[in-house]
Amino acid sequence: MKNDIILAGVGGQGILSIAAIIGLGAVENDLFIKQAEVHGMSQRGGDVQSHLRLSDREISSDLIPYGSAEVILSVEPMESMRYLPWLSAKGHLVTNSNPFINISDYPDTDLLLAEIRKVPNSVIIDADTIAKDIGTSRVANIVVLGAASHFIDVPYKSLENAIRQLFGKKGEEIVDMNLKALKAGFDAV
Repeated sequence: MKNDIILAGVGGQGILSIAAIIGLGAVENDLFIKQAEVHGMSQRGGDVQSHLRLSDREISSDLIPYGSAEVILSVEPMESMRYLPWLSAKGHLVTNSNPFINISDYPDTDLLLAEIRKVPNSVIIDADTIAKDIGTSRVANIVVLGAASHFIDVPYKSLENAIRQLFGKKGEEIVDMNLKALKAGFDAV
């Protein structure tokens, strides 16, 4: 088993929280994990991405080669397009439909989503609206994780356990909200 995942978004969208949840879930299942992250200008709304490699065997490199990612999980649609060269022919692209417009020449959203729809195995969800229906837009990243969980080789139950572990110190209300977000994203696909 091998699962190469690219996580993409903009600073402040919770990419590193997604990586931590998947990582904790992988560890619970005795999987090997390697991760490489790029923060860029993340403090100022710049791109953030992480290569996350999971396997039942030892992993040599933390970087995913072009054309071999099984999943691109993106919390921002333009960022999903940036990493398409890494997606394998059978890979899945899962992205939020809502842009984080932080540049003056951001592409037209409808045209951008039309391009994403051309990608085989693409899943576009309105994570922001789903998150707001749960109670806060701050869990949109976990909604996207729930949607992508269908294509990640970590059991769903382990992702739930990882959320409990990661957010447990913040209180039961935060844990419950994130569990609801994970389930809502899962159900949206």
